[in-house]
Amino acid sequence: MTTRINLGASTDIRPGWINVDIFAYPGIDIVCDLNDPWPWPESSIDEFYAADIFEHLQSRIFTMNQAWNCLKPGGILTMECPDAAKGAGQWQDCTHTIPWTPNGIQYFQDGSPAWKRFHDAYGILARFKVHSITERSYSEMAGSCKCEVWKFRAILEAVK
Repeated sequence: MTTRINLGASTDIRPGWINVDIFAYPGIDIVCDLNDPWPWPESSIDEFYAADIFEHLQSRIFTMNQAWNCLKPGGILTMECPDAAKGAGQWQDCTHTIPWTPNGIQYFQDGSPAWKRFHDAYGILARFKVHSITERSYSEMAGSCKCEVWKFRAILEAVK
């Protein structure tokens, strides 16, 4: 049986997935704080989907280590975040705590120069093969303010 987890689901409930959030919205299956150790056993999850959640958490390293630890070898993490290097998306939301950029993924990429140099010193256990990183932009209207928002999506495979 495939275990697929929708992290930080909020109101984006995915049928056939286990939907997780810190709040008990209708359709949420598990209520938990992803800043704490994740509730799944090591190497037990086939796939995590994390759209618009990682930027709300407290630590990139903790988050990626937890995702990697819970994923089975070859498990997939699909993450989508505002690109902190482009546009207003990261900085307009007062609940965003950690900026993410596509370039920062290299610190979790198996065999990359950044991973090789820093993983021990930084406490990075996570190792991922990068399947793809894509970017997109869209415009939002907030009253009379028009904001261009850039997001990136990374599809990563756990290497164990």
